[in-house]
Amino acid sequence: MRGLKLIERFKGTQVHALNPPDTTVVNSTGSSSTSSKIGNHRVKFIGSKLKSNKARSGSGAKTLLPFGLPRTDLLEPPIEPHLKSIQLVETLSNLYRRFETCSESEKSLVCIEQYSVLSSLGDPKLLRRCLRAARQHAFDLHSKVVLSAWLRYERREDELDGVSPMDCSRFVLECPKAALVSGYDPNSIYDHCKCYQERSEFTQVSKGDEFLALEEDSDICFRVGNEDINCIRFKIAALSTPFKAMLYGSFTESKSYRIDFSQNDISVEGMRGVDLYSRTRRVDSLSPEIVLELLSFANRFCCEDMKSACDIHLASLVSCIEDALDLIEYGLEERANALIASCLQVLLRELPSSLYNPKVMKIFCSFEARERLASAGHASFLLYYFLSQVAMGDSMVSNATVMLLERLGECATEKWQKALALHQLGCVLLERKEYVSAQCCFEAASEAGHVYSLAGMARCRYKQGQQYSAYRLTSSLISEYKAVGWMYQERSLYNVGKDKIADLETATELDPTLPFPYKYRAVSKAEEKQTMAAISEIDRIIGFKLVPDCLELRAWFLMAIEDYGSALRDIRAVLTLDPSYKMFNEQVRGDILIEFLNYKVQLGSQADCWMQLYDRWSSVDDIGSLAVIHQMLVNDPGNSLLRFRQSLLLLRLNCQKAAMRCLRLARNHSSSEHEKLVYEGWILYDIGHREEALARAEKSISIQRSFEAFFLKSYTLADSSLDPESSSYVIQLLQEALQCPSDGLRKGQALNNLGTIYVDCGKLDQAATCYMNALEIKHTRAHQGLARVYFLRNQRKAAYNEMSKLIEKAHNNASAYEKRSEYCDRETAKNDLNMATKLDPLRTYPYRFRAAVLMDDQKETEAVEELSKAIAFKPDLQMLHLRAAFYESMGDMKSALCDCEAALCLEPNHMDTLDLYNRARDRAINPQEM
Repeated sequence: MRGLKLIERFKGTQVHALNPPDTTVVNSTGSSSTSSKIGNHRVKFIGSKLKSNKARSGSGAKTLLPFGLPRTDLLEPPIEPHLKSIQLVETLSNLYRRFETCSESEKSLVCIEQYSVLSSLGDPKLLRRCLRAARQHAFDLHSKVVLSAWLRYERREDELDGVSPMDCSRFVLECPKAALVSGYDPNSIYDHCKCYQERSEFTQVSKGDEFLALEEDSDICFRVGNEDINCIRFKIAALSTPFKAMLYGSFTESKSYRIDFSQNDISVEGMRGVDLYSRTRRVDSLSPEIVLELLSFANRFCCEDMKSACDIHLASLVSCIEDALDLIEYGLEERANALIASCLQVLLRELPSSLYNPKVMKIFCSFEARERLASAGHASFLLYYFLSQVAMGDSMVSNATVMLLERLGECATEKWQKALALHQLGCVLLERKEYVSAQCCFEAASEAGHVYSLAGMARCRYKQGQQYSAYRLTSSLISEYKAVGWMYQERSLYNVGKDKIADLETATELDPTLPFPYKYRAVSKAEEKQTMAAISEIDRIIGFKLVPDCLELRAWFLMAIEDYGSALRDIRAVLTLDPSYKMFNEQVRGDILIEFLNYKVQLGSQADCWMQLYDRWSSVDDIGSLAVIHQMLVNDPGNSLLRFRQSLLLLRLNCQKAAMRCLRLARNHSSSEHEKLVYEGWILYDIGHREEALARAEKSISIQRSFEAFFLKSYTLADSSLDPESSSYVIQLLQEALQCPSDGLRKGQALNNLGTIYVDCGKLDQAATCYMNALEIKHTRAHQGLARVYFLRNQRKAAYNEMSKLIEKAHNNASAYEKRSEYCDRETAKNDLNMATKLDPLRTYPYRFRAAVLMDDQKETEAVEELSKAIAFKPDLQMLHLRAAFYESMGDMKSALCDCEAALCLEPNHMDTLDLYNRARDRAINPQEM
């Protein structure tokens, strides 16, 4: 089913990180506008301005561009708030070796270091794997609490209505109760948590047992005020060493029956609680107020077991922010580890909303607050790393973000931690226009070993009018280190004329995924009145990397040439990615601009939209399809089927977070239980919980047989190596799906999937029938499956022609060029793969094919260079594995091991790489056997 997955859901690991929009536009008078957000009155003013312009007859593009177009002299790329290694492969290799050789207690922190290094790649699934591994290897309560909350936060986009922040969906690594159990359980990652067991972990003591315990004979009395509390001497003595010394030692109390405890800060009810605990060793029948009193009493008299019982019981009572805010002060004062951890857990699992609670921020932000947490063992780099990530995601310029990053730096102990904290603080201060302070942070980060922070230093100097100094600094980077794309991109800001353009071209050559060079070249062409050339330039990156600000820029150009329909398409696509996106440097809400563009474009009915969607989906026009669905949802916002369509398109475009948001909305708007279960199943499948997804599909089918439930079940089962029996079952499920009501778009996908299974089973005639039936209902991607059937029948020319039809029909056809290359001679294949790389440089197969051809021609150095060129901006598992194999064949065991280790850092269980790694390691140890 590999081909099926690539075609139908495009769930590859391509990197499509979304950069924040540029904050540079020019108003209609030519002066630059500020990058700060403006109030509602400003938006209303713009709206009224657009309305008045709209009302005039013959109003052109200028009426919809009240702020003009951006200018090249105001464009600049962001300094990314990530660790960016200039030798990423070597860094990943080192991390893998350290993880394999370090002690069990160190593994969790190594995983977090992996997370920090891989963050620059922008792959959510890769980062989630790092967090899961860190949580799995965590020992102490504090780390478990932080990591379980972090894992839950990372999947916040797919949370459902009505789900409590303390819910874990039975995922043990996210379970709040499991996080409050000390120790390392190596099998915990495979288990479900016990939240839904009928018997609670904190079982209440029965009244009968309590009564029997109190009936035991008393032989000592503690007076508190005017009341006596009868106790058992040896049981009170067993509470702690001080009590034992007092009651059985040389003190006068050892001979006394009545002991006055009025001066020991305990109430009558509290002393009765002490007596009850001494008899039953339980506190769960006592009120929280009494247990808090016992906690303080236990601390004063060193009653460790009683303190632990009180600590654990109070920890079990914390369920909301109010509880946490009330109890954390007691926990900090009494050094109650479990209670503090439980309170922190609630506060962290309420993120990001808890960022707006001043009482919560008071606990985390100030230096004094960190000192208090540190004295209780709950101020860690891990905690402040999580908090600062959330804060930066919410606002890069808030005071809370600055304070949390300052606390992060104070908790940093290792060089990479200090570099990360300083670099991120520098990025925030740069955004706040505090250039001197930002420069100091970047300089300190670079001294800690983070070379990329020198780009931040250069930017700060440039902002302070030191352009030549910035140029010299970036030039020294290029001469001192192996050049990467961002170095030339940064130097281009401080260069002029042809040298600037040359730097941008080199940046794109080294790293074609950088958006800024495309944007600059496009705006430059627009300034020269070459608007169509500008659109073509920005199309280059939009074709393989969906970046909101690039789509916005294209919409600007389209409005300038009065192509309002295409501009409207792009703005709708932007709002699908980010519903709160604002146009014109955050001056105008996207939905307001759509309202005015609607007057320029003839809008069809909902039925017309369905026809448009059918045509655009069939022509593999994903952006156009997104725009049509967005328009349909304006009229029918509660349509869960349309939300689901959005998610499929966004997954194909590698916009995973946006896809999860759409899936969540689809589930929340579902009108029936069986439909909700299907969308929950897709959510679970997409975050890696295959068995749970399968269970949702089966439950949905038990309620009502539906196309989507059968499709989900078949897709989930096919996500593994299928034996003949399993293949037959998947075929049966797809046939069941096709018998259920659905539209042509989905049935086309089901027929295509069914054809793929038939091909894998060797049933080519049945497969061909499925593909042709899919083509009859305009499922264009079926051309690829039919081409494969022709190829397996040794009809190579027919296969080539079939793929040519797909290339002609498909709007996004990089994959079609790539696939067609398999059905032609070497020279034609080379041309097709070069075209695939030109259209989408993130596709890895063309690089691997070209490298393999060079290796076959015994051009070893050129083969390695072909792979290295792509690995520099996309460290892909398969490319690293292939380059390692090349190095092994060349006898370079050191390089082979390095590539294997880097690949295993990305995917530790990749069996082919593990085999190659072990073989290369053996050859490195015993070179005489080579």
